[in-house]
Amino acid sequence: MSFERVLRWALVLIAIAGLTVGILAQAAGRPDLADLAWELGTAPVIGGLAISIARDFLSGRLGVDAIALLSMSAALALGQPLAGAVVALMYSGGNVLEDIAIARAERDLRSLVDRAPRQAHRKAGERIEEVSIEAVSVGEELLVRAGEIVPVDGIIRSASATMDESAVTGEPIPVEKTRGSAVLSGSLNAGETFELAVTAPAGESTYAGIVRMVTAAQTAKTPFVRLADRFALLLLPVTLVVAFVAWWISGDLARSLAVLVAATPCPLILAAPVAFIAGVAQAARRGILAKGGGALEALARAHTVLFDKTGTLTVGGARLLSVEVAPGQDPDEVLRLGASLEQASHHVLAKTVVAAAVDRGLKLKTPEHVKEAMGSGLSGLIDGRQITAGSREMILSGAELSSWELRATRRASWRSALIVFIAVEGRPVGALLLADELRADTPRAIRLLRDAGVARMVMVTGDRAAAAQAIGAALDLDAVLADRVPSDKVEAVRAEQRLHPTIMVGDGINDAPALAVADIGVALGARGASASSEAADVVILADRLDRVGEAIIIAQRARRIALQSIVVGMGLSLVAMIAATVGWLDPVPAAIVQEVIDVAVILNALRALTPALGSGGPRITAEQGLTLHHDHLALFKDLDRLRRIVDALDDATPESAAALIREAQRLVQSSVVMHEREDEDSVYPKLAEVLRERHGLSAMSRAHREILHLARLLIRIVEDLPSEKMDRYLIRDAQRVIEAIETLVRMHTAQEEDIYEAVTAAA
Repeated sequence: MSFERVLRWALVLIAIAGLTVGILAQAAGRPDLADLAWELGTAPVIGGLAISIARDFLSGRLGVDAIALLSMSAALALGQPLAGAVVALMYSGGNVLEDIAIARAERDLRSLVDRAPRQAHRKAGERIEEVSIEAVSVGEELLVRAGEIVPVDGIIRSASATMDESAVTGEPIPVEKTRGSAVLSGSLNAGETFELAVTAPAGESTYAGIVRMVTAAQTAKTPFVRLADRFALLLLPVTLVVAFVAWWISGDLARSLAVLVAATPCPLILAAPVAFIAGVAQAARRGILAKGGGALEALARAHTVLFDKTGTLTVGGARLLSVEVAPGQDPDEVLRLGASLEQASHHVLAKTVVAAAVDRGLKLKTPEHVKEAMGSGLSGLIDGRQITAGSREMILSGAELSSWELRATRRASWRSALIVFIAVEGRPVGALLLADELRADTPRAIRLLRDAGVARMVMVTGDRAAAAQAIGAALDLDAVLADRVPSDKVEAVRAEQRLHPTIMVGDGINDAPALAVADIGVALGARGASASSEAADVVILADRLDRVGEAIIIAQRARRIALQSIVVGMGLSLVAMIAATVGWLDPVPAAIVQEVIDVAVILNALRALTPALGSGGPRITAEQGLTLHHDHLALFKDLDRLRRIVDALDDATPESAAALIREAQRLVQSSVVMHEREDEDSVYPKLAEVLRERHGLSAMSRAHREILHLARLLIRIVEDLPSEKMDRYLIRDAQRVIEAIETLVRMHTAQEEDIYEAVTAAA
């Protein structure tokens, strides 16, 4: 705990003790001891406050503290120690409120250096010795073991290495590097042990540079001008003028003291901190950890939001996008063979392939005689057959690509995906497309931010331009900045800051400098990214991007409540000041009136603890929402089959085309049509009970009608199928209708998921 925090706690304890002892002494009939206790409880607060005001004044700031100092000093000077003791408690208590919230935040965060490696494995002849990274010199060779973080910048001396650079560059897919390739410190060795030639000492390596940027950004950050300080600039001269008028009218300094006591800025001292700390508590219930009321207050003023891509807008790792197959092959069988083989691989993507197969309920076999070529792929025996999984170069060996292989490669390129070919006995049978993908809640998060008044949204990422532009277009962002290193992200934030208050949202080490320099840094900390969490002002503990919009809405409501409390409290204080000026209130009654105003202000400010009116309306239960989600997951399997039928119709013979079209028609009727009618008959009536606006459901019902229309059209096509000679134009028409149904249902289902998410009660 810092010295200043200890001092604040000591002052509030002294103020409480002085006020309590004084009240007890007064009750015991010892007013002399009561006055002494109140004076002793007030004087240390005055001393600490005077030092704080002098320091702020030298830095060019004057705020609400000046009125509190004037009130307490005048109370003691004019023999009204009780009034001084009350003000002392209110002032010191307001400061401690924020300390409590900040301390709570710090307990849940780890320091930036937690992830930084402290030891390195240095080669010394034939031996490997463990040394401190500060002892490593340029030109020395290190051994970086599997799963370790690279301690310093260097060049690969081994044949190859697999590096996960997502924490440093934002690139979500592990990178295969060969001998002579540069490696950045902070990267993770996702493959086998490799040798590294040091090119920069620890203090000059990439990770150390990021730490320095974070420190410099936090040090250079402009102090936030609080809401109460702005009002204090108005209240201070008004108070002095009214107090002077009271003395000038009456010639009695006691009347001026009554004015000062009535003007004691407790509404300012209490209203904003209480409202914002209440907002902090409300945010914490939603998994949003704000480091004090000041962070929430700044969040309420947001105009521009900058996002990292990997792990922020996207899931932050490889996912199986699709299984492309050769004619006549079964996608599930291709995935089963690939996943069975990948069980024996140490490659970081192997777990993704295995997990995708398990999710589909496929039964994997144990591979035998597995051989892995680092950076290329692996091969082994499954059920007595030679199975190979690997890169295009390994599987196809430079041969001319067939039509399905060209299609798979083209689709991988369009979606910025990594492609893994699967071969059986040397013959390619399919390919797995792996890539990062949008979070399920990202579109809703963007809409929520727009609704909250955020006018500009920008993606700034270290990923490739093609992948970044695709995500930016899908989300309708205002700008996309790709191929940005951490220093470029800092410059992007500063450029936006010159125009408007700016938020930076990120989750990785490479985002930490930008998070630190932004007006408000928001870190997605569910994965334990200590660097970004330490640099940020707000940490989203739940792995949910839409919590950023919720944080802004909570902050805006807390700010509105604080403003209401301040304005009403100042208005009532002004009435009390006028009453004191004309002699209707003496100092003690003025203190009592001020306490009543304080209570009213606090009670109003505490409204920020509760959700906004209307946000707690009727909801569907979490179990109902989960059931609806599972219904969609089952539907997706049938949609995947429709997609495969569409692809198969490209090369199908007339006889097989007819069978595929009939299969698609049966699938649409038994799955899609039944699902949409069930939604219309039973699900939508339940949603209508909890949705305040029914127009969205009307639009969704319009989509149902379009899907059913296409389903009827597919029935007509099946009825028109000839018994002998198949018309290629009829095949093309059927293909277009099936593809339209599949695409429309996917989009419609995604929209339904957003609605379910919005109206489902939190578990």
